[in-house]
Amino acid sequence: MNGYITVQDAAKKWEITERQVQILCKSGRIDGAQKLSRIWIIPEKAEKPTKSADMR
Repeated sequence: MNGYITVQDAAKKWEITERQVQILCKSGRIDGAQKLSRIWIIPEKAEKPTKSADMR
């Protein structure tokens, strides 16, 4: 999809695990992330959320 990246792409870009990206999407911490069927799509320009207790 134009303008969006996958969980896998975001994990590589932000140097975190795919599971951490999924958790951030589910908790609403990535602006513009949307769930299509069973996958998350993330805007290409989305910023990595700042660290918090749930990101170690």
